[in-house]
Amino acid sequence: MNSLIEVSQDTIAIISSARPSEFRLEKLRKKSMLKDPSKMDCFEIYFCKLNVSINTISKKELKSLITLLNGNDDKTFLNKDFFFITPRIGTISPWSSKATEIMNNCGFEMIERIEQAKCYFFQTKIDSKDLELASKNLMDKMTQEVIHDLKNVTKLFSKHDPARLTDINISSDNLESLINANMDLGLALNDEEIDYLAISYLKSNKNPTDAELMMFAQANSEHCRHKIFNANWTVDEILQKNSLFDMIRNTYKNYSEGIISAYEDNAAILKGNNAERFYPQDGLYGLHKEEVNLVIKVETHNHPTAISPFSGASTGSGGEIRDEGATGVGAKPKAGLTGFTVSNLRIPGLPETWEFDEDKPDRIASPLEIMIDAPIGAAAFNNEFGRPNILGYFRTFESKNSEVHFGYHKPIMLAGGLGNIKTEHAYKKEVPIGSKLIVLGGPSMLIGLGGGSASSLFSGEGDEDLDFASVQRENPEMERRCQEVLDRCWQDEKNPILFIHDVGAGGLSNAIPELVKDSGHGGHINLRDIPNSEPGMSPMEIWCNEAQERYVLAISENDLERFASFCERERCPYSVVGEIVSGRNLEVYDSHFDNYPISLSLDMLFGKPPKTHLSFKRSIQEDNKTKVRGNLKADKILEVLRHPSVASKGFLITIGDRTITGLIKRDQMVGPWQVPVSDYGLCLTSFSSTTGEAMSLGERSPLSLISSKAAARISVAEVVTNIIPSGISDISDIKLSANWMGSPGKLDGSRDLYDAVESIGMELCPHWNMTIPVGKDSLSMSTEWIKDKKNKSTISPLSLVVTGFSPIKDISIAVTPELKDKESSLIFIDLGKGKQRMGGSIFSQTSNENGEPCPDVECKDEMPLFVKAMSKLMSLKKILAYHDRSDGGLITTLAEMSFAGRLGLSIKLDHILIDQNKLTELLLNEELGVVIQVLSDEKASVIDTLNESGLKDYIYDIGTISKKPQIDIIFDNQNLISLEIKDLLENWHRVGHEIQLLRDNPDTATSEFIHDTDFFSSGLKPEINFLIPKKVNISSNKPRIAILREQGVNGQNEMAAAFNEVGFDCIDVHMTDLISKRYFLSDFEGLVACGGFSYGDVLGAGGGWANSILYNRELRNQFGDFFHNDEVFSLGVCNGCQMLALLSSLIPGANKWPNFKRNLSEKFEARLIQVRVNESPSIFFKGMEGSVIPVPVAHGEGRLDEGKELIESNCASISYSDNNNHQTESYPSNPNGSFKGIAGLTNESGTVTIMMPHPERAFLKDQLSWSPEEWSQYSPWIKFFLNARDFVN
Repeated sequence: MNSLIEVSQDTIAIISSARPSEFRLEKLRKKSMLKDPSKMDCFEIYFCKLNVSINTISKKELKSLITLLNGNDDKTFLNKDFFFITPRIGTISPWSSKATEIMNNCGFEMIERIEQAKCYFFQTKIDSKDLELASKNLMDKMTQEVIHDLKNVTKLFSKHDPARLTDINISSDNLESLINANMDLGLALNDEEIDYLAISYLKSNKNPTDAELMMFAQANSEHCRHKIFNANWTVDEILQKNSLFDMIRNTYKNYSEGIISAYEDNAAILKGNNAERFYPQDGLYGLHKEEVNLVIKVETHNHPTAISPFSGASTGSGGEIRDEGATGVGAKPKAGLTGFTVSNLRIPGLPETWEFDEDKPDRIASPLEIMIDAPIGAAAFNNEFGRPNILGYFRTFESKNSEVHFGYHKPIMLAGGLGNIKTEHAYKKEVPIGSKLIVLGGPSMLIGLGGGSASSLFSGEGDEDLDFASVQRENPEMERRCQEVLDRCWQDEKNPILFIHDVGAGGLSNAIPELVKDSGHGGHINLRDIPNSEPGMSPMEIWCNEAQERYVLAISENDLERFASFCERERCPYSVVGEIVSGRNLEVYDSHFDNYPISLSLDMLFGKPPKTHLSFKRSIQEDNKTKVRGNLKADKILEVLRHPSVASKGFLITIGDRTITGLIKRDQMVGPWQVPVSDYGLCLTSFSSTTGEAMSLGERSPLSLISSKAAARISVAEVVTNIIPSGISDISDIKLSANWMGSPGKLDGSRDLYDAVESIGMELCPHWNMTIPVGKDSLSMSTEWIKDKKNKSTISPLSLVVTGFSPIKDISIAVTPELKDKESSLIFIDLGKGKQRMGGSIFSQTSNENGEPCPDVECKDEMPLFVKAMSKLMSLKKILAYHDRSDGGLITTLAEMSFAGRLGLSIKLDHILIDQNKLTELLLNEELGVVIQVLSDEKASVIDTLNESGLKDYIYDIGTISKKPQIDIIFDNQNLISLEIKDLLENWHRVGHEIQLLRDNPDTATSEFIHDTDFFSSGLKPEINFLIPKKVNISSNKPRIAILREQGVNGQNEMAAAFNEVGFDCIDVHMTDLISKRYFLSDFEGLVACGGFSYGDVLGAGGGWANSILYNRELRNQFGDFFHNDEVFSLGVCNGCQMLALLSSLIPGANKWPNFKRNLSEKFEARLIQVRVNESPSIFFKGMEGSVIPVPVAHGEGRLDEGKELIESNCASISYSDNNNHQTESYPSNPNGSFKGIAGLTNESGTVTIMMPHPERAFLKDQLSWSPEEWSQYSPWIKFFLNARDFVN
């Protein structure tokens, strides 16, 4: 009981055993900025608000609570200097909501709320100023608070009376009140909008409320209304007939084939393939033949990521996921992408000559801080939600002279993806009067207030406190629960959803009015029916906050009960907050104050304030001149490879799950060595189909400083060259999302934007029959601040990121950059048609050169024909490998192909290099181009086919593979440059390594660098000692298996697909089904606990799930009885593995099972690794012993730090294997540092098996990012599932 501290009669603290690792503690000590931080220590502590007096709680109950929270008896910190870092007072953290649910589900109903905090204490006396300094440096201003006195902990749980509404008196002060409100609330209204409001309210004879003004500001922000894209333009004093949006729509007007919905929903919808989708209906998983259409969307979340990188990027990904799910009347997000552009990194351990001293305001994070925290934030949300992230980009750029500073202090944070939707669900339904308005998801919280307005300001124009207030906070596990409800709706034969809108910028103040407006009627809302975790909020704050993970829906009253049952089964909060009424007014009633915070006409809210008008005059631009360069040195090539835009992105990729759903054919990693060089992402349409969906990216923003037209065209063309190897049939099949970032009104920003939009909207895309049905603009990309009484600013170049999406008819023809060790030739197709312009190239950036002409699209007529030629060759399986020329030029293309195949190259330039002095331009220009590998005896026929595209004079045989570990550049029988591949690899991986040293465990970071730069490593090398079946025969007798999940579990669908494939009837069983006795485990022959993040991994991975069983007598007995039955089997994978390990006391013969702990790297690990199957009694691995099999892993807590007895008793069923096929503890072959490489366990009878790797994501060959060519439909893991089927025969 010494773990417990009584703070007050209704508040207790429980000291946790959780401590940071030594290297993580060392990072915290450095962050504290203390002169001698070595005496600082840290541990977790839980604060519990009770709904009864502590005196009424028995010692037995308190002891159970302490056990559940893994209490620690050490109270010595109370006698030392200490402080707590807690969630911000007045907020409820996502951790708290999930932990409180666990408490209640475990029977601790006296816990009203529990919060987690960090306690920092000092072994020696510390000065109060140093204490203040350390606490300030260690806290996150956006989400955290410092508490120095234990008694003040009660403030965490303090409740305030609701704040009142504020009226803005405008009757007599000539707009002054509106002007002041605009500044005080950070509304970002322009003068015309203020005039519009004044006139409208004076006409209605009422004063506006602060809630109405904030709502109007969000609804009419640049973020929501896209005023610049809808503006009128005057160019050279001539009024233009098209707005920017008109020019984008022109692509749809020109070619709309294959598009179901454009410009009218959260996302665009493309016509997809017919397939048998796999999902449950009425609890039974099965195949459903239907049209599987694509939902596509790409968003940005730039301003929030600058202010708070982790949360900004996390909620950026979460918001885009909601956009997909809320398309039509419900869709399924499927695969994601993430991208970042920042200013120079200035890595302390890797200073570069092209970087200069950092100059930025204190209010925003540095580029290095952003790239350490933001990718983790984006990955964490995708991981926990359960969406694979299979595509991305990363660019750094900064340029400075005496007049202007270009850069990305306000970063680009790109979040996008594709989903699937049924044809009948593509459009919103009619919403009749009387329909109920539902808020689905989490409660209101005072976070993200005014985010739409804040995103519309240039960084630095607003107030710093408003900046932090405008950033949201993430809860992906809640969003997963919401999506599960949506899945139950769209999977049902009678989808109850009439209309759905995600809650994003502006919160409910944007989502509800838009839904009501689109219904064609009015709306009545009861403010106090909105779920609210902070009762002290004012009506404006309740209505306008941007608490995440929420949706607004319209549901018919007749369907309300059925919809409610979906929510209750998924434990997803919902509330009926109002209904559709006649008229065109929106009224929000506040029962607490008996007034109307909102009472206005929708026509006024969505009316037409004066239209924005922009103009510019074209200045005469000086012709850019080509520079003369000397000989190219190898060191310069290494420098180019080290540039972050070129260097390996592995450190951004392995933190993100890329195999969840089991429907990923191609992620970023290529070949047996898993090199991150893929040009595209590719999904399977379904588990049983050979069709798919592809996506790729294109962006080249530095070119905009030379020609925004060229930059835009190159970005579109790069999408094409990147997506070609996925197997597209025609260039017009590619549909585009265009994301525009810039600063109109700053320098030449208006001209650059107009020219770029015109160049693709009116010219290139119509010429190629490519359509842009969706996009986003973020046109406040400058950062302004004052330093030493000087005005400073950083302006981003006009930046266009283009994403391409396409249905694929045959996924089997897709190729990658991995070179094959076959007698072959490398063919270079120069799509630049001989141009070698260096402007904006990585070479120019690393050389601090400016002013040269930049690349542009020269193959305007040939590109569509080239796509067809490549499609023909791929269909005939004539292409062994493919890679495009882009950042870093031709030498980078060749190097990356070499890395992927671990093969040397002999490159002969006699046919392409005219002048030896032009070697730099040839190897390092970034014009469009492609390199392919073809068999030597098929070279002539391949070139003949390529000649049909009109590029006959620009197709070159440039060499072949070599057994030497080097790339030789040969001209006129002279070896001009010889590049050791190990040197290339070390420089290419250097940026990632240095960031990992700062972000991750330095030991594992170093181990990975050594692993990734080993040219002679054999890579993945399967050894299979059994026959892989080519066909599975299913008997009519289908045993039932419970596909068990808890809230936050996300891997159930692919698990069911694997067991369905071998003949099981798979039943979707939620833990609420067992609690409500809808199902009993005794009804099943098998049980599988699936992967994911149950309860968001609060209280440890699998801990909440396991304890909800252990602390529930009926569930405990039911699971215990099942585990003791030798005629049935149990499987736990990943999160299910962690959960079953915690239930080992209920499992016979599992008493030696340890618990799974945090990975040694202290980060989420997502990789394709290989495991060796050991001798064990496991029924799953029968006949597989001795085999070494590739398998995906994706987890953050998979380490076992003991297991000697398990190995001796043959209960360690699988072990991680190195590239020599030996069990290993070496990272990253062993991704978590488990003792002797243990990856899975079985009990002594073999009926219960648990494992961290994911066989359900690898039972098909097409699910693996690499597999041997001789494997056909299935991978070896199909036998794992067949063994389970054989066991129950």
